[in-house]
Amino acid sequence: MANGKGMSLTTKVLIGMALGIIVGLAINLMGLNVKGSFINEYVVNGFFHIVGKMFVTSLKMLVVPLVFFSLITGVIGIGDIKSLGKVGGKSFVLYMLTTAIAIAVGISLAAALGIGEGVHMSTEAAFTAKAAPALSSVLIDIIPSNPIAAMASGKMLQIIFFSILVGISILMVGKKAQPVVELVEIGNEIMMKMVNIVMAVAPYAVFALLAKAIANLGLGLLVDLAGYVLVLIGALMFHLFVTLMSILKIFSGKSPAMFLKKMRETQIFAFSTSSSNATIPVTLRAVTERLGVNNSVASFTIPFGATINMDGTAIMQGVATVFIANAYGVHLGMTGYLTVILMSVLASIGTAGVPGVGLIMLSMVFTQVGLPVEGIGLILGVDRLLDMIRTAVNVSGDAAVSVIVAKSEGKLDQATYDNPDAGILTDDDLDISEEVEQELAKVINETHNK
Repeated sequence: MANGKGMSLTTKVLIGMALGIIVGLAINLMGLNVKGSFINEYVVNGFFHIVGKMFVTSLKMLVVPLVFFSLITGVIGIGDIKSLGKVGGKSFVLYMLTTAIAIAVGISLAAALGIGEGVHMSTEAAFTAKAAPALSSVLIDIIPSNPIAAMASGKMLQIIFFSILVGISILMVGKKAQPVVELVEIGNEIMMKMVNIVMAVAPYAVFALLAKAIANLGLGLLVDLAGYVLVLIGALMFHLFVTLMSILKIFSGKSPAMFLKKMRETQIFAFSTSSSNATIPVTLRAVTERLGVNNSVASFTIPFGATINMDGTAIMQGVATVFIANAYGVHLGMTGYLTVILMSVLASIGTAGVPGVGLIMLSMVFTQVGLPVEGIGLILGVDRLLDMIRTAVNVSGDAAVSVIVAKSEGKLDQATYDNPDAGILTDDDLDISEEVEQELAKVINETHNK
């Protein structure tokens, strides 16, 4: 309950999450997920798959127009190009810093515990590695040759570049561009309303996504790779609760407890979708309405972070590298580990925030340090579940950096951040049908009076 208005969205999502895990485990443990069975074909990979996929697709549908409108609005809101450069510079440095710390934590913990030593597992799982893009290609590809094509294919760095360029151009035009400014601001408001509409079905979608994932994965896969799984989860939790929260407290002075409380809903969405990009609408709403970050900052830092900030994925690469190296008896040494850190930081800049992208980045790292890429097959079985956890860490890092940058620029609403109920969506906020009904009644009455 929140302010007596009904059950909050976070509470409903938590209930959906718990029920999804329970139902998924029940299906798995009772053996109802056997290939060809009614439950597996029509419930798990039928109904659950359809509901979950429709929700994730709905979120992805919002990403490009939301990023486009919010970024232009943000650039205009910042007001001058010099301030924009400061926001961008601070964000980039903080994202690179947290990514480097993340992978160092992963490598240190995994190496200290010696995971993978004495492990001799064979695998039939295949993973085809993609060639690592050259740094020059990454830099060149930031500029879209066709902005419309970039939006159609969802290339985030190109969309961000074009949107910022449009915003800067509008600032340079000045008063003549005011009609365009108003149009963009209206477009941004429309997209945020659309986010609320999609969020109305979130609890049911979270239930379906988790029920399907747990029904298919179960707990058996975790046993053979217990060392890898436990160390990776431990490193992820350490980075979230210790590293990120320490950085947040040191650089912004804000309460980590309040931050974690307000980010809980977003973390659940990230966990369910395994996609930083798909979670952008939810993260942006949480950062602006719950944490009090001004849209002029958040509209830049959130999509930018979803594209280049992959703390959770970096930790996975560090832990996986140590695990596979030990399992194959390969000694990397300090030079090898430093190469892994550098490669992971560079790879995170040019890799999109979509499910499974960590494995693609990992193949680049393995190729660079001379580890057998087929070793990725050993961890494929549990990667889907771990991908969910590390995505939640990724979006938390995006939000923490947004708060720090906003505080440094005087763009953080202290009262909103400190208010535990700020920005909470309740049943009243999400009852779209009632709003439509009221507007329709209003139109009918006006027509009748005429």
